[in-house]
Amino acid sequence: MKKRYFLLLFCSVLLHSQQRYFLNSDTRLYTAANTDADFLGYFKYGAEVRLLSESKNGWYKIQADNFNEGYIPEKFVAKSLNARDVKIKDNENPILEGGDAYYGGNHLFVLAAALKARALPDKNSKIREILFTGDPVPVNYLPKNSEEWVNINGNFDEEYAKFTLRKFLGARPNFETLLKDFDKLDVNAITERKTISERIVELAWNSEYDKLTPAYQRYYEVVKQLNDPKLIADTELNMALAKGLTKHKLPEQISAFVKKAEFSLKGVKTKSLFLTQKDLLKIFGEPAKKASVGDECGIYLSDLFYYYPDLHASVDEKQNQAEIVKVFINENNKLILNSGSVLDNTMSEKAFIEKYGTYIEASLKWPHIYSILMEDSQIRIEFKDGKLYSIEIFFYC
Repeated sequence: MKKRYFLLLFCSVLLHSQQRYFLNSDTRLYTAANTDADFLGYFKYGAEVRLLSESKNGWYKIQADNFNEGYIPEKFVAKSLNARDVKIKDNENPILEGGDAYYGGNHLFVLAAALKARALPDKNSKIREILFTGDPVPVNYLPKNSEEWVNINGNFDEEYAKFTLRKFLGARPNFETLLKDFDKLDVNAITERKTISERIVELAWNSEYDKLTPAYQRYYEVVKQLNDPKLIADTELNMALAKGLTKHKLPEQISAFVKKAEFSLKGVKTKSLFLTQKDLLKIFGEPAKKASVGDECGIYLSDLFYYYPDLHASVDEKQNQAEIVKVFINENNKLILNSGSVLDNTMSEKAFIEKYGTYIEASLKWPHIYSILMEDSQIRIEFKDGKLYSIEIFFYC
């Protein structure tokens, strides 16, 4: 009998570990199987949980996605969600519902600058991502204790799990309020001014381009106090970028500007982004490497890629066609945007921003990489050490 009982229990636990369970309502994680008990945190509709026990008196012992353990009512546990679910909302639950123009599912916003998201709820674990002030992150369970960890991956997938502390998450920060908080600080409170100005800059990048200039004006005050030459130079570059982005061209103006863009490769113009395979071999010879790439979207000319030190190209050998995908800029290679606009190895990042800042897209998360949007693709332009490094044609899936 004991052996049989053990096997039944083992099979039951195994079944629960394999089956996924979700909450069909807002609820809380209680310390005991009683709604009068204290609670550890808030669940939002759709949260995934792990069952740790069989139902007992209408309650399950469960594990939340941040590894908190406690009890929830059995009636809120389901194997799937559907449109007929009657959602009971908890008005005290701080987690935001999706559909607020920032994120589609349950979420909160990052409140701190350069926040490290870690692979485990441990300050010494691997850093998975650096998050910025104003970034929306998925949250399905939020502990009550501000010093506890939150799973901001939205599920139990350990391969992609990301954790941060509860105190760094909340409602979306208000840009104008942060500006006022900064302006009220004593000019000699450098540490506080640096902290708030970093948040202001990151939130500006997570808002409209017109917020970048007032953000960088305040940040620039701080970096001059710090007297760090590199930080000053980087900030001046970003201030020039903010000036261009604020006066961003209309999509039709940008399309017209790059409509006839073409590469010049060792003096040979490519006629838009294409040339024949024979011409490619004539210019560069046999490639250093040939390889097939996964192209599920069918965005490239062919799955077959030629890799040269100077460029990467998608090649259809049967049709005698080649499509330029990425070009490394040197004395032999350049991109001709139009008759009066050429990007070559003499182009500095500062000069590029000053001349083309109104045509480009940029992001604080990918510094020194800029995009010019086209109808079905974008031109990605990368700088290294202040000099033009490569130009890639990135197609939309």
